[in-house]
Amino acid sequence: MDYQIGKPGRIVVVRFSDGEDVLGGIADICRKENIRAACLNMVGGMKGGRFVVGPETEEMPPIPVWRELQESHEAVGFGTVFWDKEQPKVHFHGAYGKRDSVKAGCMREGTEAFLVLEVVITEILDVNIIRELDPVSNMILVKLNTP
Repeated sequence: MDYQIGKPGRIVVVRFSDGEDVLGGIADICRKENIRAACLNMVGGMKGGRFVVGPETEEMPPIPVWRELQESHEAVGFGTVFWDKEQPKVHFHGAYGKRDSVKAGCMREGTEAFLVLEVVITEILDVNIIRELDPVSNMILVKLNTP
């Protein structure tokens, strides 16, 4: 286990409107505001997005199992933002519910807000954390650098 201790910095409150790209918008804000490390909370509605619900097997590298939101869902979740080279990368896990059906997973692409979706981004200061390609999993994973 590796860890670093940081402290909260700026807090950004975001309101996404119907049809806006959620993950892309979060990355744009972090790029524009030079937020290098952050955690985020999300609540509201989503009507589009592709997410992963786990690997097919426990073997490396993992083969993702994909699911898709194709209509409006209530959504809640938590994520982090750390940079991979020159780009902020958002890692977000959420739960997506419609009527009596609830799905959960790692939202990765095609994210589209429904009606209104709120995100609170909390900048994390005094940490040295990046994302980089892990050769075993073939995934872009978090790496804690020595301060």
